[in-house]
Amino acid sequence: MPVLKYQDAEVQQVASGIERRIVYTENMLTAIIDFSNGPAAEPDAQHSHPHEQISYVASGEVMFFMEDEEPQHLKAGDLFFVPSGKLHGIQLLTASARLVDSFTPVRADFLK
Repeated sequence: MPVLKYQDAEVQQVASGIERRIVYTENMLTAIIDFSNGPAAEPDAQHSHPHEQISYVASGEVMFFMEDEEPQHLKAGDLFFVPSGKLHGIQLLTASARLVDSFTPVRADFLK
């Protein structure tokens, strides 16, 4: 059975206070991102990628930014999506947060 339990997933230390765990198939990748470095005084630098992205806010609160859109205050249970190539980013509003990000195609830059 294809299962990955959170406690068994390899932890990637993305930056200080940011951990990532991933699972992927041939065409899709899901990453659990745990932030413990908040709240942030400023938004993270916006970035873009060719992948489509859907993100679920599992815990905490973030401000979501995307080019040509009004910033959105999101909390646990909310989702956002990012079309391919759009500049976007977040600002952590709480001490910690967990995002569950899904990407297609697979983000090769997340693989070791």
